[in-house]
Amino acid sequence: MTMAAYDLTVFGATSFVGQLVVDYLLERSNSDRLRWAVAGRNQAKLEQLLSDRKADVPIVVADAADRRALDAMVADTNVVISTVGPYALYGSDLVASVAAAGIDYCDLTGEPLWVQAMIDAHHDEAVSNDARIVPSCGFDSIPSDLGVWFTQQRAMEQFGQPCDQIAMRVKAIKGGVSGGTVASGLNAVEEVSNDPSLRKALGNPYSLAPDGQRSGVRQPNVMVPTNDDLSGSWLAPFIMASVNTKVVHRTHALLGRPWGDNFRYDEAMMTGSGPAGLARATAVTAGMAAIAGASAVGPVRRQLEQRVLPKPGTGPDAKARQSGFFDIRFFGQTMDGQSIVTKVTGDRDPGYGSTAKMLSETALALLASKSVPDQAATGAIQSGFLTPAVALGDSLVARLTENAGLTFSVLD
Repeated sequence: MTMAAYDLTVFGATSFVGQLVVDYLLERSNSDRLRWAVAGRNQAKLEQLLSDRKADVPIVVADAADRRALDAMVADTNVVISTVGPYALYGSDLVASVAAAGIDYCDLTGEPLWVQAMIDAHHDEAVSNDARIVPSCGFDSIPSDLGVWFTQQRAMEQFGQPCDQIAMRVKAIKGGVSGGTVASGLNAVEEVSNDPSLRKALGNPYSLAPDGQRSGVRQPNVMVPTNDDLSGSWLAPFIMASVNTKVVHRTHALLGRPWGDNFRYDEAMMTGSGPAGLARATAVTAGMAAIAGASAVGPVRRQLEQRVLPKPGTGPDAKARQSGFFDIRFFGQTMDGQSIVTKVTGDRDPGYGSTAKMLSETALALLASKSVPDQAATGAIQSGFLTPAVALGDSLVARLTENAGLTFSVLD
């Protein structure tokens, strides 16, 4: 690590999730003796943030559009957490700065079109400079990415071979939506509306794999109510599947495809068995289709943004975050038919309470070690644009279990 002024800098500290990250780091920083700073474009808001918490933390002023200020901020730190979304609008210059400086970075983006653009623009430079850039370190996509990683490690222990297919099923989930997430989603819809060629990348589960590996065996994709033999439940589409599956397939590619060229992975929501489960699956599917259809129409999208949907900077209150949770299952099967079922849970609402802890622990794990030997398969790259599983593997599973309220377990 470089001899920088700060171990860690939180960029976008006054955003909704940024504030939750600050709160979490304030709890953790004494024991970790962390040298860290908060950063953003508005000095007064940053000062108010710290004043409200009676916290003595250095402030760095930098605007997402000011490359010179971003370069100065990056030169003074070893790791950056970015919570400034939509990342397609506000995140690109910071990623370019990180890649050039050769430091570590993590964010909570759920914008695969932007991540693909950043990989194509900056991966080689990041590798050359030994930067580790780890997008999607919140609910999308740590539980999915590390859940698959954990399942494959246990399959190797039990069967001596990996699963060649894994199905992730959301058994139960409770949580709210922030304005920042809504803004990111609407921006992605607008991008595709303005450039229909992006629709192909958005629908390609391999679009985040290295260039030259962006195709493969046809992947399952639950888009309609489906009766699932694996879980014994009716299924509905899962809204984050299009993000998470891409991250999992990038992990597989970066590891050298150890799970086989025919590895298949999909995600869906369990809605229960019988007629009631079918009714719920139908209702969820119809609701998602209605929102997607309305959002695709420019004037309707703008009305939703102005009059209906939550504004950026807003999100669920503390009570809602505390009462939220998630419980997801992974049904794995090896090539010769042996099966394993694992579970990943979180003790806060997935998008905010748990996400803030996952994002913070990812940054702390990056800080703990510049290289992470013996955690990824032989041949996996150790710098550039990584995934949580490739960058940190078991060390992040351990941190999340010990500190962040997640559990990883084998059920069957």
